[in-house]
Amino acid sequence: MSKKKIVVCDHIHQKGIELLEKEKDIELVNAADIPKGEPLYETVSDADVVITRSSTDVDEPFLNAAKKLKAIVRAGVGVDNVDIEGCSRRGIIVMNVPTANTIAAVELTIAHMLGCMRAFPYAHNQLKLERIWKRENWIGNELKGKKLGIIGFGNIGSRVGVRALAFGMDVIAYDPYISPSKATDLGVKYTTNFDDILACDVITIHTPKTKETINMIDREEIAKMKDGVVLINCARGGLYNEDALYDGLKSGKIKFAGIDVFAKEPATDNKLLELDNVTVTPHLGANTVESQERIATQAATQAIEAARGVSYPNALNLPIKEDEIPPFVKPYLELTQKIGFLAAQVNKGAIKSIKVFAEGEIGDFLKSLTTFAVVGALKESLGEAINYVNAEFVAKERDISISYEKKSNISGYKNKIAVKLTTDKDVIEIGGTIFEENVQRIVEINNFALDVEPKGKMIFFRNTDVPGVIGDVGMILAKNNINIADFRLGRDEHGQALAVIIVDDDVDKKTISELAALKACISVHYAVI
Repeated sequence: MSKKKIVVCDHIHQKGIELLEKEKDIELVNAADIPKGEPLYETVSDADVVITRSSTDVDEPFLNAAKKLKAIVRAGVGVDNVDIEGCSRRGIIVMNVPTANTIAAVELTIAHMLGCMRAFPYAHNQLKLERIWKRENWIGNELKGKKLGIIGFGNIGSRVGVRALAFGMDVIAYDPYISPSKATDLGVKYTTNFDDILACDVITIHTPKTKETINMIDREEIAKMKDGVVLINCARGGLYNEDALYDGLKSGKIKFAGIDVFAKEPATDNKLLELDNVTVTPHLGANTVESQERIATQAATQAIEAARGVSYPNALNLPIKEDEIPPFVKPYLELTQKIGFLAAQVNKGAIKSIKVFAEGEIGDFLKSLTTFAVVGALKESLGEAINYVNAEFVAKERDISISYEKKSNISGYKNKIAVKLTTDKDVIEIGGTIFEENVQRIVEINNFALDVEPKGKMIFFRNTDVPGVIGDVGMILAKNNINIADFRLGRDEHGQALAVIIVDDDVDKKTISELAALKACISVHYAVI
């Protein structure tokens, strides 16, 4: 039996190397010290699986060289250095190791919290480096009795909450994509009002980095916070607007900030480093011996399973091999995922159920369609944490009901799919089809017949069907310098209309609020695909 070749491109903990070495059907090449570029390309040319960290760019030259590659394991969470789309086109499975550093990130968050409250780094430096003993300079604050606001209550945020409770803190969580019981069962208060978080003494953020969460804390949010607030970010750079954070710290509005991650790294010239009320670390969330060992052993195990073709844990993509499915299926899979993603943006809230319907031949692939729908719907809240392998598990963990149904072909389309998304707020059902030359179209939204390409920046505006609405909407968009690229309208038998407006420019909260204030408006939502 020929051995499967696994190449380790970057340094990982020795325990991972040892796991790979002891497998008799695996040929291990430890290429961590081989120069990047051509020497490494030559090494991976006949690899079945590679393990990488952040030092190796899995880009087009790398992929062109690795002609036999079946899978990539990113030993860590972030996959910014991996061309996932390029891998998918080549049928290469991309996996990461998303939970191995959970405890390390949780404890670093607590460390920053304590560091900020007691100014430990500065007291340490004054005594050790300057040899000055001035206790009166370092009057801190206790965590006990302070209100902690947690933004994002997943694996890390929830564990931070439990530990904060042990310090005697009053903990409140904001996460519109979970059931409130996920927080309240742990003794943590739950809120749907973001202003409740902004009123806290200490605020920590634990969300993925998505279009919704970038600059989630900006000048407007900081202005609403209490004077002397403490902010923590050990999640992703860019969740706090760094210019606004700098100004808030300099003015004293923010008493202290604990920052492990930056919008641009390495952050050796970041202006936040100039301030004396910031504790900073160089992206150390996963940097513990225990975490590094878990990352290495989990990455090695995943690589072995992938090399043998046994399983692909934490796969971030799903390779579509043209010879295994009819050609017409792939665009429907893509369309179903887009519709799920769109539905979750329009119908924000804790998802209760996802149901997929299909008419025509495409109905024979309902299970695969449903997986894509679930990934799309959960991607809005989980970002890169959701994938085609863990989708159903994550849905079950969140008490989301998943189902599908093949229906009689009565719509007039040769094939049609629809995703029905139910949250604690509302229900939305979006249907679509594929026309000639793989043209994707949304053809129905909650019984409103439309013809919309699922692409770009989209405003969904539902209103009572009265004269002048289109003009009013156009005037508000024009006033806010937003150009309309396309305007699609559907009407029903109950005196209502639904417009899907494709625009060229970003739409801010102010514009949405102005549209919502129109007398005829029933609901308005903004989504981007």
